Amino acid sequence: MPIFRIATNKLVEIEEKAFDLEKTLHKLTEESLDEVFGYEFVSGVLNKQLIVQGFELDTLAFDPEAKAFVIIEYKKDKSFSVIDQGYNYLGLMLNNKAEFILEYNERRRANLKRDDVDWSQSKVVFVAPSFTSYQKGAIAFKGLPIELWEVALFKDNLVLYNQIKPPEVSESIEKVTKNKVIESISKQVKTYTVEDHLDNASDPIKELFKNLQREIFEVDSRVQEKPVSWYIGYKIRYFNFCSVRVYKDKLVVYTRKEKIDDPKKIFKKVPSKWKWGKTAIWHTDITKESEIDYVMSVVRQGYEAAPDK
Repeated sequence: MPIFRIATNKLVEIEEKAFDLEKTLHKLTEESLDEVFGYEFVSGVLNKQLIVQGFELDTLAFDPEAKAFVIIEYKKDKSFSVIDQGYNYLGLMLNNKAEFILEYNERRRANLKRDDVDWSQSKVVFVAPSFTSYQKGAIAFKGLPIELWEVALFKDNLVLYNQIKPPEVSESIEKVTKNKVIESISKQVKTYTVEDHLDNASDPIKELFKNLQREIFEVDSRVQEKPVSWYIGYKIRYFNFCSVRVYKDKLVVYTRKEKIDDPKKIFKKVPSKWKWGKTAIWHTDITKESEIDYVMSVVRQGYEAAPDK
């Protein structure tokens, strides 16, 4: 996708450049994992890469929203299979959980326990200047725990990260393969969708969610929806300012801000041990349409608190 700048009331295309080395892209991404993906950096070329069973991982990250590890690999060679390599890395992780926990705790001086990690949300991310049409088509499966991100470098040190999403998503990959590794990992790893969360909701709650969802998207055209195992998150860039948990007979709406203006006093503070990072979380239940406007007035406060909007 070309990028333009305005010069004397005219658009002038900004020249695209090539990354000189894969290591340049590698370091640049690790330095900005939080800003680009919202991930915590664990290990990579900026300190020392994790080696598991002879495999050296380019970057190991942790997604604090999904409570899951993410392996990031950087590619300039276009001949590799994203499916084969992706599932091999996932298998490596799931068969060596203790090593990943130890790496996190030693690098971040933390006390993460095995049960603190949602292993079902594990993911592999491939980052490259470009992918082939075959590689892009290979990720067209429902719930695939693999992402492709293209990165473009432009003149004046402008950089664009763009996630590749297939135009159509077919059925789950485990239904069309006889690969034992893929079948085994597919039983352990799940990429959640909004529909997964709505499965057990009553029809009135499904309709209520759709109306609330529409209001959240209208806050900003850049709002991204990110379902994880226990909620549906809404982000502006990497900051999750709102999330929704769906129950059979209600929705629970969360927003993220240290202090809120809540005249009706219907929002309650989540215990500090449940925080997303260092910011306080507030929540309330809604069961009917008439409650959406007031709840959104507080959700927008969470949006306004997002850094670098």
